[in-house]
Amino acid sequence: MSALSVVVENLVRKYDKIVALEGINVSVRKGELFGFIGPDGAGKTSLFRILTTLLIPNSGYATVEGFDVVKDYKKIRDIIGYMPGRFSLYQDLSVEENLNFFASIFNTTPKENYHLIKDIYQQIEPFKDRPAGKLSGGMKQKLALSCALIHKPEALFLDEPTTGVDAVSRKEFWEMLKNLQNFGISIVVSTPYMDEASLCDRVALMQNGKIMEINTPKNIQSEYPYQIAAVRTDNMYDIINHLQENKKVVSAFRFGDNIHISYNKNELNENEIKSFLESKGHQIIRLNKVEADIEDCFMAFMNENKHDGI
Repeated sequence: MSALSVVVENLVRKYDKIVALEGINVSVRKGELFGFIGPDGAGKTSLFRILTTLLIPNSGYATVEGFDVVKDYKKIRDIIGYMPGRFSLYQDLSVEENLNFFASIFNTTPKENYHLIKDIYQQIEPFKDRPAGKLSGGMKQKLALSCALIHKPEALFLDEPTTGVDAVSRKEFWEMLKNLQNFGISIVVSTPYMDEASLCDRVALMQNGKIMEINTPKNIQSEYPYQIAAVRTDNMYDIINHLQENKKVVSAFRFGDNIHISYNKNELNENEIKSFLESKGHQIIRLNKVEADIEDCFMAFMNENKHDGI
């Protein structure tokens, strides 16, 4: 039996003249929590729709649990769980009715696989008679996950499951995913939130239909080649434009309340950055060295791809 849950080779998907996926190559190990990280338009949803047999690729090859996504689509649908980006359950049915309905589709019952969803479903059980359409965002998310798991899938696909959900619900959701790994389920998730990358075993950084890097979050961060400083001044409006005028600054972008500057420490130091900003009229300059996180790495890969003509 293969140790891989998902295999994708040279996958291409086009919509007329728009290339959504351009030669994607990636594999997901059994039992792994794998994340596709990237902004809107990166190609994540197109990839998920192909892997869940809802979309046919123009070319290339993909398998889920050893089954071809085109030839064996019926078999794949029996062994996967899928949670699309938009809430897709029946709004007029109650929480309990939705769960019973999805269990019946797979010829099972909520009771048979209740151990899989117990920790999740107990949080929404007090609202079991409430129509799904009247649940909060976090509760809808938990119901959708319960319905995707009720038939004990071998692989679970979650397309941007935490988009539009509050920070507390996001944290709870990722804790649930970590617990689900104990049951040996392969979990493939997509997200535009860079901070969620660190919660995955491995990630693929995606942009414009291409994968820029695949690795563990720690390895991606440790291989970042530049020094980073977090900077604030009294003039945050013009600071990025000013920093981009300095040819020794590799990149500068907004990061929360600060600006993250990347630079080669052999070419530039903190005092020189402060002096440069002072020459541009900035005052009250606060500058601290920081460690690279996934967002810094993502921005660096984007810059490299631009320079390579991608």
